[in-house]
Amino acid sequence: MTKVERNRARSRYEIVVDGQVAGVADYRESGTTVVFPHTEIAASMRGRGLAAKLVRAALDAVRATARSVRPRSWSVAQVIHDHPEHPALHSA
Repeated sequence: MTKVERNRARSRYEIVVDGQVAGVADYRESGTTVVFPHTEIAASMRGRGLAAKLVRAALDAVRATARSVRPRSWSVAQVIHDHPEHPALHSA
């Protein structure tokens, strides 16, 4: 089972696989913009598409709050670049 959760206390989104945190997308809020400076997937979990799932869920959550995204993480920038048609993936 895979799910993405927001961990407000640690300012990050976490992708959880079978009860274990497999990756994170750190964020910081700056007014109406959410900056994503870093994403990481555990080495043992790479190659499963988890980074894309994590980033898309985090971007969807930001979109739901009508804020914009500033990608500083390569992973976030790549998802936005690869999916310009997806309304949640527009950046500031």
